[in-house]
Amino acid sequence: MKRFLLCSVLSGLAITPALADPGDRVRVAESVVSSGIESEKAHFRVVQVVEALEHPWAMAWLPDGRMLITERGGNLVLAGPDDVTSIGGLPEIDAEEDQLSAPDGGNQGGLMDLVLHPDYDQNGWIYFTYSSPGDDDGVAEEDRGTGTALARARLSDDGSELVDLETIYAQTPRHVPGRHYGSRIVFPDDGSVIFSIGDRGLRWPSQDLTDPGGSMIRLYESGGAHEENPFVRQAPGNLRPEIYSYGHRNNQSMALHPDTGELWTAEHGPYGGDILHRVEKGKNYGWPQVAFGVEYSTKEKIGIGESAPGVQAPLHVWEDSMAPSGMAFYTAAHFPGWQNSLFVGSLYREELHRLEITDGEVTHREELLDETVGRIRDVRQGPDGYLYLLTDEGEAGVYRLEPVE
Repeated sequence: MKRFLLCSVLSGLAITPALADPGDRVRVAESVVSSGIESEKAHFRVVQVVEALEHPWAMAWLPDGRMLITERGGNLVLAGPDDVTSIGGLPEIDAEEDQLSAPDGGNQGGLMDLVLHPDYDQNGWIYFTYSSPGDDDGVAEEDRGTGTALARARLSDDGSELVDLETIYAQTPRHVPGRHYGSRIVFPDDGSVIFSIGDRGLRWPSQDLTDPGGSMIRLYESGGAHEENPFVRQAPGNLRPEIYSYGHRNNQSMALHPDTGELWTAEHGPYGGDILHRVEKGKNYGWPQVAFGVEYSTKEKIGIGESAPGVQAPLHVWEDSMAPSGMAFYTAAHFPGWQNSLFVGSLYREELHRLEITDGEVTHREELLDETVGRIRDVRQGPDGYLYLLTDEGEAGVYRLEPVE
């Protein structure tokens, strides 16, 4: 079967004109990166299918097989079987090109996750998250607050731009630290959309129910807090009705369990202590009072310990930092030994982690692709049943894992 690919790229500072057309830079490829890789339950190879991306963040497939890919710098590209098209019509995005690969993370914002609505064939909606600069006229750049925003739009008939653009949520208050934006998106298939917002590097918003930072946000698909959220119509009246769960640090991995529909997330810890959660409505996940890592600079303990009354315990803890980003349950037939495994990308260790789940618990972990493709930012099962990886580098790509007989 012929495979079609769609790439999306956003160039330069989305606040300023793009320095180069990503449609001229990004290329569709078909090259074997590594062959004959032996793992515990599969024998596979790695094939690069898109190349020359600049710090991409997310990928999604249109019904015709073309691929959409976001670049954090503010680019969106449509990659077909023979060409790559840059897509216009994006909102104003706060992303500083010279900080995308800064050693300290720099400005971690930009164009981030992208997901097609489950009924895309009928409504054409594409949802995406980005760091929104808001309206700060007259404020010095270093004091300019930003926030995670969720928008939706449709593709124009010729696929060259976004139309019917709606920003259905923008984080307020906005904050100055340009980090910990989240921000993955899932559709629970009940008329709602859930996405993550990180603690913005401030910590305290995660336990402040008047601030959406460090929370999972649940909205109706067209916007507005879901009426069954836990803090709707609760006293005091300033509790944020959009909050679904809280006490999170920075979730960049989210997936719905294919059988139960439960929300699973992997969360960046501080220095050490990345964690896997099964997230439930209204629950507190502890950050920063409960933490499994230490301070970066002093290595001092954070919070009061690794547990506390009323705090949900994690399903799994990575004691050594791996920086989780991207997550997918594998359910297709190409890799029978991997069926129902949970795959999580690792930015820091440049690995793909496979977790075996039994009765809702992690029973085994396997590390794959150690430094084979680079920093793994996104993990998705493609419509063709293969597992796809997206790397976060200055020269990044999309990779497909294929079984080898």
